[in-house]
Amino acid sequence: MSTAPPALLAGLIDDAAVFPPGNAPLDLAVARHRAHRKAAYAGLVGPLLVPVADVETLVAEASGDSPPLAVGLIARPGVAPRAVADAVARLSDEASVEVVGAELGWFVGWRTLPVDGLPLTLEIPRGAERDRALDDVRAGVDESGRVVQAKFRTGATPTWEWPDETELAAFLRDCARLGVPFKLTGGLHHAVRAEHDGEPQHGLLNVLLAVHAAVHDGALVAVESLLAQRDPRLLTDAVLDLDDEAASRVRSVFTAYGCCEVTDPIGELDDLGVLDLAAPAPDEETPS
Repeated sequence: MSTAPPALLAGLIDDAAVFPPGNAPLDLAVARHRAHRKAAYAGLVGPLLVPVADVETLVAEASGDSPPLAVGLIARPGVAPRAVADAVARLSDEASVEVVGAELGWFVGWRTLPVDGLPLTLEIPRGAERDRALDDVRAGVDESGRVVQAKFRTGATPTWEWPDETELAAFLRDCARLGVPFKLTGGLHHAVRAEHDGEPQHGLLNVLLAVHAAVHDGALVAVESLLAQRDPRLLTDAVLDLDDEAASRVRSVFTAYGCCEVTDPIGELDDLGVLDLAAPAPDEETPS
């Protein structure tokens, strides 16, 4: 059975079970994440994403874990950056938890945040600060000893309108043009662009193909068109046509995305034939 190159999906889906709309209690999220780590699709799943406010609960829930529980610490825009530094410091000596990264809203002084060289993901704002933030992250990518990437929200919240194909295409193309790696958050629950429960949602296959177009200097209209495509067979066939080199190039830019129920997109990808859960899972390490 022909499936997508393993490099395209390895470690792609970060476990955001505690965040809306999933809103799982942290104890349940930890238990489910442990189960994901033992499942046939384990190689597709990234770290468990945990709010910085919940580190004490995390320590209690992860106690005794072997190997350590890999987590990403999350501070949404508006949360004081100091909270991230405090959470990192609190977990620095916890053998049961391995902090693999921290995410927060972009701010001018991010370089001075005391996080012991931890990889940072900076959420890009809209409006007048958008281009400045992207340029700043771009500069950080080139700075020795620093690991940083951008982040963009693809789903609607009470304070964030759903970004349409035009807006998301512009972000993908700009990141590809600037050489800025990024992750996405919120909204990529399904494989194909559609309306769900009356709300528009971008599709994972659409995004993978749109990034492929963007890194190959595709015109904005081409990137936008791929995001708007709703034919699952067309999207599936196009993804299956990607070779290992193309997959690695896509993932060098599009590093991961957060999903509150990782089995939703995984199940759809399996149904479409993009992956085969009966086959060995891809290696967990994300391509660089």
